Amino acid sequence: MFLRSAHKRISFVVLGSAAAVLLHDPPIRSDSSSKTRWPATRPLIASRSQEDKKQEHGDEGSITADNEDEEVSLFGDEDSAAWATFSSRFATMRDSITSFHWSGLADKIADQILPAWAQILPDYVAKLQREMEMAPGSLAEEIWQDAQDPDLHPNIKWNATVRISRDLCPDELAFISRRKEYTRRALARYLEVPEAEVHPQDVPTIAMCGSGGGLRALVAGTASFLSSQEAGLFDCATYTAGVSGSCWLQTLYFSSINGRRHGNIIEHLKRRIGVHIAYPPSFLELLTRAPTNKYLLSGPIEKLKGDPDAEFGLVDVYGILLSSRLLVPRDELSVNNKDLKLSNQRSFLAEGAHPLPIYCAVRHEIPIEEEKTKGEKRGDKVSEATKEKAKKEAWFQWFEFTPYELFCEEWDAGIPSWSIGRRFTEGRGLFNERGLALPELGIPFMMGIWGSAFCATLAHYYKEVRPVIKGLTGFGGIDGIIEEKNEDLSKLHPIQPGAIPNYALGLENLLPPTCPESVFKDKYLELMDAGMSNNLPLYPLLRKSRDVDIIVCFDASADIKQENWLSAVDGYAKQRGIKGWPIGAGWPKEKDETKGELDAADAATAQEAAGKIADAREMQREKSDNATQETIENIKSPNQNDTDLGYCNVWVGTTMERQSETESPPSKRVEQDADWKLLEPDAGMTVIYFPFLPNPKVEGVDPNISPYLSTWNFIYTPEEIDSVVALARANFEAGKDQTKRTVRAVYERKKARRIEAEEKERSRRWWKQLREHGDHFQ
Repeated sequence: MFLRSAHKRISFVVLGSAAAVLLHDPPIRSDSSSKTRWPATRPLIASRSQEDKKQEHGDEGSITADNEDEEVSLFGDEDSAAWATFSSRFATMRDSITSFHWSGLADKIADQILPAWAQILPDYVAKLQREMEMAPGSLAEEIWQDAQDPDLHPNIKWNATVRISRDLCPDELAFISRRKEYTRRALARYLEVPEAEVHPQDVPTIAMCGSGGGLRALVAGTASFLSSQEAGLFDCATYTAGVSGSCWLQTLYFSSINGRRHGNIIEHLKRRIGVHIAYPPSFLELLTRAPTNKYLLSGPIEKLKGDPDAEFGLVDVYGILLSSRLLVPRDELSVNNKDLKLSNQRSFLAEGAHPLPIYCAVRHEIPIEEEKTKGEKRGDKVSEATKEKAKKEAWFQWFEFTPYELFCEEWDAGIPSWSIGRRFTEGRGLFNERGLALPELGIPFMMGIWGSAFCATLAHYYKEVRPVIKGLTGFGGIDGIIEEKNEDLSKLHPIQPGAIPNYALGLENLLPPTCPESVFKDKYLELMDAGMSNNLPLYPLLRKSRDVDIIVCFDASADIKQENWLSAVDGYAKQRGIKGWPIGAGWPKEKDETKGELDAADAATAQEAAGKIADAREMQREKSDNATQETIENIKSPNQNDTDLGYCNVWVGTTMERQSETESPPSKRVEQDADWKLLEPDAGMTVIYFPFLPNPKVEGVDPNISPYLSTWNFIYTPEEIDSVVALARANFEAGKDQTKRTVRAVYERKKARRIEAEEKERSRRWWKQLREHGDHFQ
């Protein structure tokens, strides 16, 4: 264990030094003698050809630019392009490493401290620099030429428009229709009823979601999905949704690596994550030899060469590291370029044979920072009223990525997934004068965004280290000072999030009035790990148009009891008028806490509600701070009581209107002998919740104390993977029967509603005919 930790630290030090040069050196402008100079990039313009208009996707709600003859130039002179800055830094990095390596100090300590691979690091970097120069025959030039080839990237000629609508996009609606037939047959097998008896309208819409939590969530989530797949439940699902590590799980499932079998993903992980993602020899070897070098570097080159204002940050590096570990098969020669684009996952959905994946990220809207900047420039003092307003208005906007669309529900606006990465103005994607757009932004960069927990605020960072330093002398005083500044710390991100071009530019009068002003001004959208807001991807599943009946949650969060991610949805559901969500779901808590979140939903706007909910959750976190050491002794199954939760927990909401603002939450956990509650006529959405808890059937594995189960651990041995898989599968097994009974009850309820509606319709028609034609037997 010591050797592995020491090796990991050395890897981080060396690679971190290289990354520091790449990411933080001052920009280097190219001149006429620079080796990294290239022909000027063509300006981008809005496409106006009839051929492109015929290829528009999603006509409903699409917006087109009125100034069709106006050329929109997005580039300054070529010296300011992002690629010049990026590629020239390789020379600086190589010189820095070489200088250190051949110094007298390096000679003395190389054999004693540095590992053997550190001595060949300059050779790797030099080779990489040569390939990254935009010179004839270089890898960078080959990638950029491919990026402009419509035969390889047909979408670069397609006309992209912003779709403004609350409805689902046409592609998803078509998918739902195709998927319904698969889920009907799967439900018949799962419930063991004749297929002919299952009416399509009776099939519940089931969504399965996994939590955030890095590789722990990836491995545990894969095992949970595998168990559900073997039980027949997974095939009944219309949607899967993920945050952080669960997004990586969905990416692997819809890749060419595993054949859409979760068992194959587990075997793939055993072969790939036994080495740290930042271990230089493995990582640099992939970056400097074919075919993996082109496979991993195509995304950054397309992004930086095509967009002169783009930046290459830590999220980009992280995405490359992740993809080098997770998206490269054991047989490295069999890498498949189709795995690099989100829109390519459509091919697996074409027949409706798999559930639609939803990947989540968030944007942190902090208006106070803009106010402070303006005030400081004028020398003004920010008023207390402005600070209070900002406290209410600092919130997270959720973005959902599917193979069909990137969409923000708060904006009621989205774009085709194949157009992510191109610039937009007034609702239209932009092209260069050759009629070409940038290729779709790559999956590796997306993986970096989806799992970028390191982009957290300072308040989040302090929350992580607080339990560790709690026993130190003087902690109370330090803690008090930091708590006083918590409001400011929750608005500071030390590490810049990943950025994609903002597709809302120029849409001021077309998006909802609740959209903040920055939405229409920021050139880029800074997106990060959705776990900053909620570690369960529940909000996209609550869109009314998706009409989800059952949500199966596999929660491998590190702070399950403290954060209560299910409860965080209560205020959101009420504020958006979502009927049927089970208010009060989640870990048992103080009575006034749920009321606090419901009160927050009475705010006039979503951002106000978000601010109030954040305050309520902070109070809850403080109250539960002393309960962090609870262990398996408090877990009771199958006969749980209301003081704790078991391995499988079920809640059902109600479609009834609340009679007053002071009544207690209407939904309670459905015990195993009370399935009749699911059959009630006013029953709403059902949540089946599997928390990742220790289980006596799997000894020696405790998510609370096992070191390798930390969110920040990036090395899992095959034996550790087997342990995590065994725990997740044991927990699913404990709730498998209750889950099936729950699905059956919801199916029977929908069937009863359909039959009742049909009877009413027949009765209505009979009375109508009687009124029109009279009683012939009278």
